[in-house]
Amino acid sequence: MHIEELTLPGTFLITPDQIPDERGTFYESLRSDVLESAAGVVFRPRQINYSVSKRHTLRGIHSVLIPPGQAKVVTCVRGALRDIVVDLRIGSPSFGEHHVNELTADSGRSVYVPEGVGHGFLALSDDACICYVVSTTYVPGTQIDVNPLDPDLDLPWNCPRTPLISDKDAKAPTVAEAVRAGLLPQFSKAGTP
Repeated sequence: MHIEELTLPGTFLITPDQIPDERGTFYESLRSDVLESAAGVVFRPRQINYSVSKRHTLRGIHSVLIPPGQAKVVTCVRGALRDIVVDLRIGSPSFGEHHVNELTADSGRSVYVPEGVGHGFLALSDDACICYVVSTTYVPGTQIDVNPLDPDLDLPWNCPRTPLISDKDAKAPTVAEAVRAGLLPQFSKAGTP
């Protein structure tokens, strides 16, 4: 697999080496030892989640308070997604910046999202399914939600119609409001909160 750092410190794109034959394709989607060796990231899965969405569904921007914190590896396992990560770590050289990836089931590509970086996606196909492999189990009351349509973030969702969005996400605070409320983590020089 190939691991490359994205524009947000500590965030990586993982592209598997696919082995096709007449039956189909095989590839390793995630190897913690390879991620640790190539990127210096220690990632131990604790929970696996799936989200299935209709075309034009917008989910995010989501993160988790630190503690407990939560790193994740996200992969499109059916259909196609416009995946966006946003640096929510106060003091990061890329605070408020984003990175966009198109994730498809065919590509097998994944994004490693470190603690303190927000994540969201737009479903580009019907019945799109994303898998989240996360480093901590769900802890009620620790979620950080930032409005994915925050005009200051100006994220390039490029949705051809009004996206389907939950009330929770539509009513989530802007990044500026989250900063004022003290919800966002501090950035450390090591690139993680």
